[in-house]
Order: sequence, then C-alpha cells, then structure tokens
Amino acid sequence: MENKLLENAPLVKVVVSLMAGIIVGDMLPMMPLLPVFLCVLAVTLLMWRYENLQSVALCGCFLVLGALMMQRQKETLSVDWPEGEVCYEAVVLSEPVEKPKTMAVDILLTGNHRKLKCYLYKDERSRGLCIGDGLRIQSRIRENSDWRQGTFDYRRYLEVHGFTGSTFVPSWKWQKAEISLRNLSRLERTRLYFLKQRSQLLERFASHGLDGEPYAVVAAMTLGDKSALTQELKDVYAVTGASHVLALSGLHLGIIYMLLSLMVVGRRWRMISQILIILAIWAFVFLVGMSVSVMRSAVMLTTYALLTLGRREKMSLNTLAFTAMILLMVNPLSLFDVGFQMSFVAVASILLWVPLFGRRLWSLVAVSCAAQIGVAPLTAYYFGRFSTYFLLTNFIVIPAATVILWLALVVLIFPSLAYLLLYVAGLLNKVLAMIATIPGASISLHPTMLQTVMVYVIIFAVYLLMGKVVRAGGSSPSRRGW
Repeated sequence: MENKLLENAPLVKVVVSLMAGIIVGDMLPMMPLLPVFLCVLAVTLLMWRYENLQSVALCGCFLVLGALMMQRQKETLSVDWPEGEVCYEAVVLSEPVEKPKTMAVDILLTGNHRKLKCYLYKDERSRGLCIGDGLRIQSRIRENSDWRQGTFDYRRYLEVHGFTGSTFVPSWKWQKAEISLRNLSRLERTRLYFLKQRSQLLERFASHGLDGEPYAVVAAMTLGDKSALTQELKDVYAVTGASHVLALSGLHLGIIYMLLSLMVVGRRWRMISQILIILAIWAFVFLVGMSVSVMRSAVMLTTYALLTLGRREKMSLNTLAFTAMILLMVNPLSLFDVGFQMSFVAVASILLWVPLFGRRLWSLVAVSCAAQIGVAPLTAYYFGRFSTYFLLTNFIVIPAATVILWLALVVLIFPSLAYLLLYVAGLLNKVLAMIATIPGASISLHPTMLQTVMVYVIIFAVYLLMGKVVRAGGSSPSRRGW
C-alpha cells in the first residue's frame, strides 16, 4: 500500500524533502547554499536516463532548496535596530488589545516595511486607535524576545508572523498623523484596505446588538478576529475540543464555497461562476487577515474549483502537497506555525483514514475521527490536553458554525434579525460550557517531541496494517480521493 500511496501522490515525497530542507536550513549557520543548489539541480537534470536515481536527486534538490529558502527568509527578518530612540512613521494594522498596563497594536513602518509589536501607554488616545491610522513615534525598537513557556517559543511565533521587533511608547512620544502609504507595496496596501473593511463589518455587528461572548464567537468564526475572546471562553472551547471552529479554516471556507455555489447560475456559465467564486474566496482571505489555515484552504479550494472545470480528480494528497509547497515557498517559516501543522495534518489524516473507514461510519463521525487521529498528538504536545468528548462536540459545533456563518450574512443585510445570531452563538457557548464541566472532559498530557513523533509512527503503522486487513477482507476502500 505504501508504494501505491507514493505512486498516486508523487508530490508528497517532494514536499517532505522541502520541509526537511527548511528544518536543516534553520539549524545550520548562514552559508552560501545557492551554488550547492545549482550543482544538485544540474546532477538531477543529467540523470534523465536513470529514473530512480533522478527521483532521489530531485528530492535532494528540494531539500537544498528548502534550506536555501529558509536561510534567505532568516536574512530578511534580521534587523540591526539602533541602540537609542529613533523617530519613525507607521500605520496601525490591528485593533488595540488591552493589556494590564498597555494597549497592544501591530504596526507597519512605512520607511522599511517592517512589522512591529507596539505597546502604547494605556489611555483614551491609545484605546481609540483604529486600523489604518497613521502614527509618528519616537521610541527605542528592540529585537524579538526569546521568551519561552513549555513548547511555546515567542520569538519563533513573532518570526512566523513577520514581526522583526517590538517597542514600548509612552503617551507623550507618539501622535496621530496623516501618513503617506505610497511607499507601501500594492499587496500591503490591499491588505490594509481589506483590514479596514473588516473593522467596519465588526462595528456593524456591534451596532446591531451583538456584544459580550456571543459577539466574540461571531467575530472569530466569521471574520477571524479573536481579540474579543476572553481566556475563560478560550478554555471552554479548548477543553471541549471545539477550538478549531474559532480559527478560520477549511470548514468555514467550505461552507462559504457551498453558499456561493448555490447562488450562481447553471452549467451554461460554469467557468465564469467558478472564477467569480474563486475571486470571492480570495477576497474573503484578505478580509480575514490571510492566516495560514485560511490560505491553505483557499489554495485547495482554488485547485478544486479549477479541477472541476476539467472534471479531474479533486481533493487528494497530491493537492494537499501542492498547497503546502506553495505556502512554504511564500514563507518557509510557516512550517513552524502550529496552525499550519495542525491544518495540514488534519486534512492529510482525513484523506487517508476516511476512505479506509468506507461506509462503516457515518460521514461526520468518520471525518471527525480521522481528523482527531491526525491532530491529537500535536494537540497534546502543544497544549497539554486531549478532549475526550470531541465527537459529541463536533456534532454540535459544526452545524452551529454553519448556521452562524449563514446568519451573519443575513444580519448584514437585515440587521433586525441580529437577535437570532445572538441567540445561536449564546446557546452554543452555554452548551459547550456544560460539556466542559462533565468529569473527564479533558485529559492532561505532556509528551515530548520524540514521543509525539513515535506516536505518529505508530499511527501510520496501524494505518498500513488496517489497509492490508481491509483488502484481505475483500472490501478495498476507495482510492479516488488519493
């Protein structure tokens, strides 16, 4: 089965080599890898008569490419900030988040296009900042902190999200100002425009009567804004295994794709409708901030939509590997993002296990179990827990998320129906809070990295064994999804 798997998904070997190269590049000191890559590429091309050797050389080529991309990415994030205070102009990229003594905002320097974590002294001025506001600041910029807690590496988290430093600014050393955005790239200006639109949509939700925890859930599920989520609410969703519905992912984009597909006209305009749906999906990706999980889903949905036009195989491990390659080439540091890891592992697990389950399980149960098999070891490693009632939770949160997404669109058109959205989100929170109080709802686990890897080895071995058992039983699972 393993040979058949790799034959039907050749890009898996390539993307695994690329990932290995990124890890190697992160561990190695800075060195000139471009000549090495060109040499390996030349050897790969010269081996065209030897198929197996050329396949090995191609994997080596992508391994070196991964290391090269990683080192270049590290170079772009390396900045020697001045020792003292400097004056600079910046634009606000996020809504202010209240901390014990400061208001935290993300800012983009218009001079050198660097992103910073900015902590402003807490007062009415800092509370009133909005996305797109221009600032003139005088402060000292510091390198990213090396702070760690358990498996959480704060410096790596900042690097993955493009932050190159942080600064604390007293109230008398900053002011609002009209800042020119001409120095920003077209992509940066586009992202800023969509972030402003998201801020306006969130204000519309708030003005329609949504507030408190229901508003926080709606904002997270529909527009990817988690700033209003309280720690207590995050804990409830984490304990019950429902955190995935708060992070925009394939579930949410799949619902949106289905909604848009229902709205388009018949087959006569199939190509135009698919192009319009793709454009709408990517507009939504910009609107919610272009997180890794949403980008992964958008690339896969784009591939799916294009393949439907040619009536080709759609969702497969090859498609998933192709998506991973695109995202890693754009930002190699995405490999170290928890969202990237869990998103891809969950989808890969679904693609592998659901065909194996066949018709033995109801589809929702099969998908939930398959996804949990994939993400449970990572969840235990990063968050130290395993949710025992994940099946019960998914039977509740997936239909609820669908209703919330649909109602959110309706409320934007008919504000008088906001009470329905408030009721559904509030009811979901109450039900999950009840599940979280059930004894044994969450098991505390703290595996090491080696133990986590060994668990995945065991899971894959069980998968291969089950595949042989199913085939021996004469009911081979469908491979059309591979």
